[in-house]
Amino acid sequence: MTETVLAAASAPAAGRRKAAAPAPTGPDRIPQPSQGWYRDPVTGAKLRRVTTILGQGFPKPELVFWSANLTASDAFANLPELVRSSRRPEDREAAYDWLRKGHIRKKEERGDVGQAAHDLVEAHVLGTPVPESVLNDPEMGVYLEHFLHFVTDWEIVFEASEMTVGNFTDGWAGKLDYLFRSRRIAALLGLPLDTLFIGDTKTGGELDEKGVYPEAGLQMAAYRRAEVCWLRDGSQIPMPAVHSTGIVLHLRPEGYRPHPLLCGDDVYEAFLHVRHVAEFKRVLSKNIVGAALALPTSEERAV
Repeated sequence: MTETVLAAASAPAAGRRKAAAPAPTGPDRIPQPSQGWYRDPVTGAKLRRVTTILGQGFPKPELVFWSANLTASDAFANLPELVRSSRRPEDREAAYDWLRKGHIRKKEERGDVGQAAHDLVEAHVLGTPVPESVLNDPEMGVYLEHFLHFVTDWEIVFEASEMTVGNFTDGWAGKLDYLFRSRRIAALLGLPLDTLFIGDTKTGGELDEKGVYPEAGLQMAAYRRAEVCWLRDGSQIPMPAVHSTGIVLHLRPEGYRPHPLLCGDDVYEAFLHVRHVAEFKRVLSKNIVGAALALPTSEERAV
């Protein structure tokens, strides 16, 4: 693949037929995400967003314990203020609301770091300047340093980054992090040295604790089975063949670790099951529970 990454009238007169919109050209041909879907600007086909499928259909029981632990930690760290607020009716509700939304604040904070890390990776792959908002963030310097060590240590050669891919047969689309080759990773896995891998970057957790989860394998398995991908000029080409083992770069302030994840056809079958569960929650689940039954009144029984 020679391309690397996709970049991201007045009302008609009465009685006249509305003029057809001009056919999209260039980058405007690339589907963009909106409210859990991608819409193909050329065909109009709607494709479910991969991350939305996983968010709605894949169980995450570990998040329950994480959220509970975070709430307890926030409570003890702010105990004096919470006690004072509990004694003032005008402050009690605000304190309660702040405490119960701790997991939302933490997820947003992690999301900001994750997006900034992705921006660093994309800028390196494209050879474009790092965004000022990221460059001026002192916390991100160490992420860039560790990422560059990963590229050098493992002889990473990128071929695509932030590329939109889709599967019209199974009805989904998404944006993969990157495609790359690494002679050193291939050698360790006993594969041909020119093997093409699909990669992802995760910034959560700690290096010595869990920060990479099986869900990432489902996501990469979907992208691996894409039928098409869009280059940054808007052209559509077949998805290149990538290996059934993907690599997640766990990038943290304290260092980095590359993790191999299985993302073959069996994992893709599991992704399709997750998609069915997500569709159940989105559509059928809303009509399953009916209104409670009530015994007829004496007048109704007499009729």
